[in-house]
Amino acid sequence: MTAQSSTGQSQWAQIIARDPGHSQRYIDRFAMLAAQGHDLVGEARLIDAMVPRGSTILDAGCGPGRHCGYLHRAGHTVVGVDLDPALIDEAQRAEPGPHYLAADLTGFELPQSWPQRFDAILCAGNVLGFVHPDTRRPILAGFAARLADGGRVVAGFGAGRGYHFADFFADAEAVGLVREQTFSTWDLRPFAADSGFVVAVLGLA
Repeated sequence: MTAQSSTGQSQWAQIIARDPGHSQRYIDRFAMLAAQGHDLVGEARLIDAMVPRGSTILDAGCGPGRHCGYLHRAGHTVVGVDLDPALIDEAQRAEPGPHYLAADLTGFELPQSWPQRFDAILCAGNVLGFVHPDTRRPILAGFAARLADGGRVVAGFGAGRGYHFADFFADAEAVGLVREQTFSTWDLRPFAADSGFVVAVLGLA
């Protein structure tokens, strides 16, 4: 794992530093939801619908790999990156097939044998709400740098997490990303000024 300084740590890094058992409880919670029949891959279905078969896809903040596994089985070449090595270990166990890397989204390098540019970058699970404010633009700039021609970033997170939607839109624009479409849910309900969640489709300027 590539750690940030204490002044620039993400909320997730701070949580697992204080409570090493948090990652396993997170894994167990989503395993229970899956066993109960909850739909946990709506985000991945959206990405699959947006790209041709055999595309390259980056799951930024992939957690235990459920989206990576779905997209891999759909025929895509998938890379999952997450700060938490416990989640990456679970992804490798539960959803083998994609490439996985335990690393900080602020700055990471992929092995040369892996894809370096992506037709789609998925950033779900409130990941952008967890990152340190100082790292938001660098992370978004990294997404922009890794997009293939015509590629798109699809990012979603909730309000009330310290990252105002207007600031997110401004940060995306500042690093050369254009907001193509904006929704309030992963099933593409319209976005409004009072929406409590945002799903933004971003392309290169």
